[in-house]
Amino acid sequence: MAKPPASLSGQDVGSFTYFTIKDRLPQILTKAIDTLHRHKSEFFEKHGEEGTEAEKKAISLLSKLRNELQTDKPFIPLVEKFVDTDIWNQYLESHQTLLNESDEKPRWFYSPWLFAECYMYRRIHEAVIQSPPIDDFDVFKESKDQNFFESQESIITLCTYLQQLVKTIEDLDESQLKNEFFKLLQISLWGNKCDLSLSGGESSSQKSNVINSLEDLKPFILLNDMEHLWSLLSNCKKKEKTSIRVDIVLDNSGFELVTDFIFANFLLSSKLATEIHFYGKTIPWFVSDTTMHDFNWLIEQVKCSNHKWTSKCGADWENYVKMGRWVYHDHIFWTLPHEYCAMSQVAPDLYAELQKADLILFKGDLNYRKLTGDRKWEFSIPFHEALNGFHPAPLCSIRTLKAEIQVGLQPGQGEQLTASEPNWLTTGKYGIFQYDGPL
Repeated sequence: MAKPPASLSGQDVGSFTYFTIKDRLPQILTKAIDTLHRHKSEFFEKHGEEGTEAEKKAISLLSKLRNELQTDKPFIPLVEKFVDTDIWNQYLESHQTLLNESDEKPRWFYSPWLFAECYMYRRIHEAVIQSPPIDDFDVFKESKDQNFFESQESIITLCTYLQQLVKTIEDLDESQLKNEFFKLLQISLWGNKCDLSLSGGESSSQKSNVINSLEDLKPFILLNDMEHLWSLLSNCKKKEKTSIRVDIVLDNSGFELVTDFIFANFLLSSKLATEIHFYGKTIPWFVSDTTMHDFNWLIEQVKCSNHKWTSKCGADWENYVKMGRWVYHDHIFWTLPHEYCAMSQVAPDLYAELQKADLILFKGDLNYRKLTGDRKWEFSIPFHEALNGFHPAPLCSIRTLKAEIQVGLQPGQGEQLTASEPNWLTTGKYGIFQYDGPL
């Protein structure tokens, strides 16, 4: 196989990557500092003077980080001993030479974008864990919660739809079931539009009824491998396999997570799967990514809704978790800067876990960037090639496009889109279902 192309980086002035490092990342840091500041009295009430000092320390560390970013200072090693600190520092060290061809230390604009962005979020976490007793504070939690509460009407609509569907699911013929499968998959795709790292942490809730918009949104699906997913799972069901396992590598909490839960619930109710394994982050990440706390919090919120179909969904989901039919996993690998082709070396235990799945769904942009190595691929390079040997099980990327990377398109398709819509890769307007596995 030919050598993979260069990584995306902020060196390309005017690119989305450049704009992210120059504007979006400092904006996210400013919002995190502001959030800590606004919780000042709460920290004092809870922890007294110690809480106030901790808040000042965390703010000072985040301000220092923002200054390093804005002045394009070299990356510094992590100091706080945490489960992944040595891995990060070894990675930094081994990439000193790779990240920069010159003798200088790697810097924000000259390093691979994937590394620089992950490093920033890891440094945010370090600033918080270095500031006990507020070391368990999630600076992004407020934004995630707001996204959930502002999307209430859409959530109620989806939960009502699901509960009505589940009641009659036994009576559906194969083509009707397939139609519902496609519908709920698309809802999960468009749920991925609600991304708070793209909006710099500003509200991006779902206010419209996504079910009614599906027909209008169809033309914006650039790659549609839903048929492959259907035939894979319906064949497993027909073979009457005792266990059909679908793994979902999650992206955003809030509304998107609800759409993932709705789809997962449907898979169990339709017997297209017997167990669902979800993977989230061990620490707050990319503003709105799902942590274990977010996962459990959301189920609890839905269960406590005063809308009967919504609370029924929450009760069912809680039950699935108790019965072990829904399993949540977190693993430090998801918040490391490695691309996924390194997983079998860096995290063989996680790779072995994913190999148990009949199908893995990777939600969102960051997963896509890590699947494809976040590189300057030609648009028409096959997805399989860009995966660079990563293939624990049949897999599918489900994302709305918010980064300057897309592979597997028809020759000329990407160039045509660029000519008519220069920002098509980064607005979240287009979506994909991109499958890699036996057909």
